[in-house]
Amino acid sequence: MRSFTPSLRTAALTAFFIAIPLAGAYAAGHHKGALDAAAPTDLTGPRVEALIEQAQGVREGIVDARQANNITPAVAEHLEMRTNQIRQAAERIAASDHGRIPAAQYHDLLGHLDRIDQRLRINTGSGFMMGDGSDGGNYPNG
Repeated sequence: MRSFTPSLRTAALTAFFIAIPLAGAYAAGHHKGALDAAAPTDLTGPRVEALIEQAQGVREGIVDARQANNITPAVAEHLEMRTNQIRQAAERIAASDHGRIPAAQYHDLLGHLDRIDQRLRINTGSGFMMGDGSDGGNYPNG
């Protein structure tokens, strides 16, 4: 029976083949290539896009209401300022989390936009109405 004693050549080849994947992994962690993932400031997540589109829709509603003289310029300015703050917060959160917005923050920001939209509806007279008229009134909720 023949015993196996590794030669210097076998040991060197084994060390070489073990070192290649480790060196590649080390280099990949320290070098950004053209095919790497998008930069963290790219705002491409579906939640980011949905929030920005929702904010744009609310803003368009504010502009339309202002042009139709349904709200005063001061109310329009205040609602636009709040809408812009939410949009900027969404962009800031996404930029700090590789283009994503965590679910809890997404729902929180959407809730803020919904409240602004409801405030716009109330100010224009098209808000959700409360009461059935039996008590002498049908009035806006809010």
